[in-house]
Amino acid sequence: MSSVVVVTGASAGVGRATAIRFGRDGARVALLARGEAGLAGAARDVEAAGGRALAIVTDVADAEQVEAAAERVERELGPIEIWINCAMATIFSPVVDITATEFRRATEVTYLGTVHGTLSALKRMRPRNRGCIVQVGSALSYRAIPLQAPYCAAKFAIRGFTDALRVELMHDHKGIHLTMVQLSAFNTPQFLWGRTHLSKRPQPVPPIFAPHVAADGIHFAAHARRREVWIGFPALKVILGNRLVPWLLDRMLVRQGYSGQMTDEPVRADRPDNLFEPAGGDFGVDGPFGERSKRRSYQLWATMHRTALWLSATVIVVALAALVWAL
Repeated sequence: MSSVVVVTGASAGVGRATAIRFGRDGARVALLARGEAGLAGAARDVEAAGGRALAIVTDVADAEQVEAAAERVERELGPIEIWINCAMATIFSPVVDITATEFRRATEVTYLGTVHGTLSALKRMRPRNRGCIVQVGSALSYRAIPLQAPYCAAKFAIRGFTDALRVELMHDHKGIHLTMVQLSAFNTPQFLWGRTHLSKRPQPVPPIFAPHVAADGIHFAAHARRREVWIGFPALKVILGNRLVPWLLDRMLVRQGYSGQMTDEPVRADRPDNLFEPAGGDFGVDGPFGERSKRRSYQLWATMHRTALWLSATVIVVALAALVWAL
């Protein structure tokens, strides 16, 4: 029987690309998000890919809505096997220009939305002693950047929450796999609708990847027994760089952290804003930076095939050692 997968933030961007990727497996995919038009489009995409879709209008900031959605998924699709927390909200702005209400809303969606989804998943997975929960994080959960303090702080919180829960599951000898993926910059519609107080149109920090690259990594993480999966060489570079030379990254962000997140175009007066209400319409998977987006990640390929790479490297080293010995 096909898997039952729940994806939050499934109406657009990485969440929608992930739902489509599981649809290609023939999975039964529950799509949770606020926007009805986006959910309807995502459901069509999943079914066109070969899966079965169940779209449920849900604000993940509301724990009762998430729990009601989980109940409906199990009632209509069957036992949940994979739960992917991908919903997020952000504000592009210096900290001093962000209100307390805006901070609270971004935190409720991005961090508490992940907590709510995880709790609903655990409620069903613990009695069965199986299942997988994937937290969609970011390199920014290790290294915060200017102009996105609410988002970065929420991703840091998700990583702390996930690390604590992982040890609890290990202590209780539960067969539930908990993993976190750390993303690089992706071309998603959030740059069209995320609230901004900037004068110029926001953009992901280059290099930029297409959302289906993240979806491949999330799909891999849901089936591999990895603690974390880093997606894209920039994520690897940022995470390791912050561990080794955080002071250098501070200085680099002073020089590039502002200009790297803004285009030269002014923000339009009629720009949609989805912080408190869903942006109207169906925005699809990709954002407005398709021509600049990379369609593959060699780093992710190496991550997914690391066992074969290590075996190949071992064979080569042994062969070279034998050749040297013979000579």
